[in-house]
Amino acid sequence: MTHTTHRSTARVDKESTAAGAGAGRATGGSRSRPRRGALRRATPWLFLLVPLVLLITFTYVPVANMIYYSFTDWDGVSPEIHLTGTDNYVELFTRPELFRVFFVSFYYLAASAVQIVVALYFATVLSFNLRLRNLFKGILFFPYLINGVAIGFVFLYFFQDGGTLDSVLSWFGAGTDHAWLSTPTSANVSLAGVSVWRFTGLNFVLFLGAIQSIPGELYEAAELDGASRWHQFRYLILPSIRPVVSLSVILAVSGSLSVFEIPYIMTGGATGTTTFVIQTVKLAFQFNKTGLASAAAVVLLLFILLITWIQRRLVPDEKVDLV
Repeated sequence: MTHTTHRSTARVDKESTAAGAGAGRATGGSRSRPRRGALRRATPWLFLLVPLVLLITFTYVPVANMIYYSFTDWDGVSPEIHLTGTDNYVELFTRPELFRVFFVSFYYLAASAVQIVVALYFATVLSFNLRLRNLFKGILFFPYLINGVAIGFVFLYFFQDGGTLDSVLSWFGAGTDHAWLSTPTSANVSLAGVSVWRFTGLNFVLFLGAIQSIPGELYEAAELDGASRWHQFRYLILPSIRPVVSLSVILAVSGSLSVFEIPYIMTGGATGTTTFVIQTVKLAFQFNKTGLASAAAVVLLLFILLITWIQRRLVPDEKVDLV
């Protein structure tokens, strides 16, 4: 009888010990669950940590410094910096020669309109089944792959007196005494033409990718309804790629206001080809007016943001349902 009592007591002790251990495991599991949930929520931010640090370091911090310098008279070299308030902005808007260079951007804005139309045309044509279409795709996109400095030097010889363009025109009986880069109008038109040749490929690739994302069933239905190529473009392709066209317009406007490489390499801003960015660079590094140059850069940034906002308000993105 005594042995039986001891055995039952031992069993009760083991069961209570096991129950306590199970309760401990359950308590530990419930504690680990919030930790796992917090780690799961923090995982995306851990992946974004490095890109965010790079973005803040190389984008937002320089922009903040630029805004600060725009209110100073810093020359870019001296360790002394004095706050001048809005004097740089007043000088920028009250000196016509500093603000007049914005009119040069109209040449590049017109060129951007031409390159969008040309790129949209070729993207539409080459989206259909044509012979050698891959060859033509490569030819159209190739200029965008070339370095801008190299393009500037190539077209500098192309437009010089007696250069490549004059030689080609002489084959058709035209005169060879054209001074393509000697007058403001002809120089700006020539430089804008170079930008069309270079950046048409970028818009072409954007438009082509958007057109090829349209389901093929829609083309088949349009052909069954007797729609011509023009009607397919007007009522199917163009509404479907409207967001991409809107993006291209934004890039065209911002690019027209911030042109630098081609005119700087080919003319250095001479003969009335100085753009706003070229003038800003000269103010900072040639005349040592970093404060005034920073103010000009801030004005350019605000102009681009304003035009982008107006364009988004006038042509808002519409969700296109293709199926």
